[in-house]
Amino acid sequence: MRGVLIDAPAAAPVTPMGDTGAAPPSGAPPAFDPSLPWRRSRSVALRPEPFGALVYHFGNRKLSFLKSKTLVAVVEALAEHPSALATLTACGVPEAQRPAYVKALADLARSAMIEARTSLPPTPREPAEGPGRQADQPETP
Repeated sequence: MRGVLIDAPAAAPVTPMGDTGAAPPSGAPPAFDPSLPWRRSRSVALRPEPFGALVYHFGNRKLSFLKSKTLVAVVEALAEHPSALATLTACGVPEAQRPAYVKALADLARSAMIEARTSLPPTPREPAEGPGRQADQPETP
């Protein structure tokens, strides 16, 4: 079991895993890049708890703890934003704490709790018919 703790800002900036120059082993999840779109893995369930949430991966049977309700909100909102950084902004994570959250998301990516996303986030659609569309139609006598 792993715990992901976000209680204090990180003392040093986080270096992305891809900057090490080493290629990830075959079959390993891709390096976490916070400028890319991410989502909670489809094989992962979140169970809310008073401290944050339990995260369980049904494929690899890993169990993790999210020890911050803000981190839970970030993980749940990843699919709604164009990047992990945009998600942190949308969830109101203070600038000083972002390196710690990026590190936590990188840990979740390494354990396959979150995965890179290739599709765009959902966009709101206008209704095809209804009160909002009637104003667009010409008036008839």
